[in-house]
Amino acid sequence: MPNYTRVFVENSYVFITVTINNRSRNLLTDYIDEFRLALKATKRKVRFEIYAMAVMPEHFHMIIKPDLIDEFPKIISLIKIHFSKYLPEKLRLELSQEISSSKINKRESGVWQRRFYEHTIRDMKELNHLTDYIHFNPVKHGHVEKPCDWPYSSFLKFVTAGFYAKDWCDFVQQSEYH
Repeated sequence: MPNYTRVFVENSYVFITVTINNRSRNLLTDYIDEFRLALKATKRKVRFEIYAMAVMPEHFHMIIKPDLIDEFPKIISLIKIHFSKYLPEKLRLELSQEISSSKINKRESGVWQRRFYEHTIRDMKELNHLTDYIHFNPVKHGHVEKPCDWPYSSFLKFVTAGFYAKDWCDFVQQSEYH
């Protein structure tokens, strides 16, 4: 079995991707209120800042800055636990039918993939690049034509702060000008 080593660099932002187990389901957007509750419950237990985020139907990306850098695995674990518990019991039972005996033996819920992707952000250029990646993700996956149309991301927060123009990456509108 591989031995994963996480990098913990104090005072760093961390880019994280977490995926549900059955990618053909739209759990995260169908149960967005439960996901938001899971985030709030996690923030009550562990202090961290969510810098940027996009919640897709079957995965989410976020950039966080934990108060204590070695707590980001705990943050992800708590989000997974709380979201799974907030789902309707009938759905949790249905999801548990879809998982392997190995996951059942480890008392996993069947909601989430076992692992998650994380990357420690090294500088402002990388922070800006990954923030763009997060906000363009709903367009990349064909959910909307413009980042400003996706209701489950921090894009409009960045527009309000002056980081983006509202029509950022609005290719249809931009092509009309040429």
